[in-house]
Amino acid sequence: MKREDEMTTRERILFMLKRQGTMTAREMTAELGLTGMAIRRHLTALEQDGLIEVREARATAGRPSSVYHLTARGDGFFPKSYPSLTLELLEELTESAGEGIVDTLFESRRDKLLRSKLPQMEGQDLAGRVEELARIQNANGYMADASREEDGSYVLTELNCPIVQVANVYRQACRCELELFRSLLKADVERTECYADGGKKCTYQIREAAGN
Repeated sequence: MKREDEMTTRERILFMLKRQGTMTAREMTAELGLTGMAIRRHLTALEQDGLIEVREARATAGRPSSVYHLTARGDGFFPKSYPSLTLELLEELTESAGEGIVDTLFESRRDKLLRSKLPQMEGQDLAGRVEELARIQNANGYMADASREEDGSYVLTELNCPIVQVANVYRQACRCELELFRSLLKADVERTECYADGGKKCTYQIREAAGN
């Protein structure tokens, strides 16, 4: 995925809507530093392409405002890792070698990722490991962000899931990702929201492991 400073204006609008969920034209104008006329021209083009939709949102006071959000086609702008081919291959493997082969494949992938990424965590405290994990996930298209909570815990949020269509069918993907995070972070990690469960994002609550 391109860095934000390499994106066209329309790509940046899609990126903002992916990150924020919904935005008004006024909010986008302020964010991008464009005129109202310019932003509406881009929004009209994106609507015509079927990438965004507009709806009325009632405010607590005053007139309703028009807010924009991504359509399913707009969400497809973000990486999804060729899910149809992957699903077909997994189905073929299951038919020829049994359901256990899928568990083995996802667990092997988990172990391979653990071996390759664990050296990047060495010598870092939990805060550093969480930030490093966010960088790793960002590089793989997950649009990840990490923040520290007032109680000292951390929250890792992934706004995009490149394998969501695979995870919808093979939940081993979600299980192995959670196990991978726990091993990389050497921490207690709980998934509190998941794309494959119908969530809008994947969210992880991270705390120091008991006894540390």
